Amino acid sequence: MEPVIEDTDSYCREVEAYLCRRNAGHLVRVVGPAFDMVAGWAARGIPIKVALRGIDRTLERQTAKDPRRRRPVRVEFCEADVLDAFDEWRRAVGVGTAGGGGAQPAGPDDPSGGSTPKPTRSLRAHLDRVATRLTDLSAAGPLPAGLDTLVERLLADLGEDRAATRVLRGDARREYLARLQRFDDELLQTARAAVPAATREALRDEASRELAPFRSRMPEHAFETAVDAASDNLLRDRLRLPVVRFDP
Repeated sequence: MEPVIEDTDSYCREVEAYLCRRNAGHLVRVVGPAFDMVAGWAARGIPIKVALRGIDRTLERQTAKDPRRRRPVRVEFCEADVLDAFDEWRRAVGVGTAGGGGAQPAGPDDPSGGSTPKPTRSLRAHLDRVATRLTDLSAAGPLPAGLDTLVERLLADLGEDRAATRVLRGDARREYLARLQRFDDELLQTARAAVPAATREALRDEASRELAPFRSRMPEHAFETAVDAASDNLLRDRLRLPVVRFDP
């Protein structure tokens, strides 16, 4: 049974409203084939926040290419990033992986069935994005207790590493990726300790609702593990924390 998000129309309207806001108020309608495409995201169970995260990636990349860009970005150009964000979310929470209900094969009408190219990723570009996010986070205002010193330390460490990553190969590269994973684990652990218990509980409830379309296909233990991971993703979004680990 395929996952289903109820109220597809509201899902599409939320995507449309968000895209308009991110396009500086330009009206970008989600109608016709675009509506069908976004409705397909809902039919696949892509959580709305994951879809919006993918849209953000497209817009941030377009802005980086042309800071003076005036033409609004249409939702059709965001699909590769939305699907990429969904793949990352599924890997992070264990949906579509071993114990998580099995992967969903791409059918002939599946927009991810090989015809949509995914954005390329490099370790150096990833570290640049992480450093930018951490710098923005530090400049935005006071951080919760514990996060301020950790963000400063990560910025210093990653700043020293970025040039060296060009020549990392083999075991040295694997060791460095493991180091980034430890950084990411530490960032999330510090973030959990920095927010009230009521906030963590509210995020867990939201994570359960995100995963509800997949629950019937998951063993109970796998579902609870997925909720824990999805809660961490929502906490990361709430505090605007970057993903420090690198998934090639």
